[in-house]
Amino acid sequence: MIIEARFNGPYGTGNGGWSAGTFAAGFAADPQPAGAVEVTLRRPPPLGAPLTAVPADGGGGEIRDPDGALVARVEPVPAFGPTTPGVDLATATVAAADYPGFTEHPFPGCYVCGPERPDGLRIFPGRLPDGRTAAPFHVPEQVVPATVWAALDCPGGWAVIAPGRPYLLGRIAVMVRALPRPGDRCVVTGAVGGGEGRKALVHSSLYAPDGALLAYARATWIALSAG
Repeated sequence: MIIEARFNGPYGTGNGGWSAGTFAAGFAADPQPAGAVEVTLRRPPPLGAPLTAVPADGGGGEIRDPDGALVARVEPVPAFGPTTPGVDLATATVAAADYPGFTEHPFPGCYVCGPERPDGLRIFPGRLPDGRTAAPFHVPEQVVPATVWAALDCPGGWAVIAPGRPYLLGRIAVMVRALPRPGDRCVVTGAVGGGEGRKALVHSSLYAPDGALLAYARATWIALSAG
């Protein structure tokens, strides 16, 4: 498998959500078995490099780069909760207008949430009064499971990212009920679930235009060290 250059997060490396979704799909024809799939990123996913899926007993396995270095671990996990409550499209649109990434963004070229990416997913999570994030998501014409993982990635991260406090995705588990339909105007929400030290636990959910829950995630984001 290869993470194409356009699916970047931080410059020169793969977007965490897209990469994790690609890795999860690499272990089964059905990318969403009973329960959930969790991916732990051990290093920034390289772009354009052929990566190898090494299966493990009991499901899941490892993703390794051409030199054999460990990139990620993938494993099935039990179903989990909670989901992040949804909002209507109008509310999400108002929140996105105040997306803090418009004025300060640690990775403005991110495929998912980068304002400098006219060809990206352009999900811009703004804050709701209760601290959750919300954003509209105009579903692209080509949808694969990794699209859902990517859409669930940054809305959770922006629940903790603040000026001068960048974070990177470390681990994400996703439950997919259904893929969004191409061209739909969906809504993604995110919320902080806790944290300790440099680690923050976040949740995110993806909703169809009629408010139906399509997918949700829990993730651990890690604050970058100063300097």
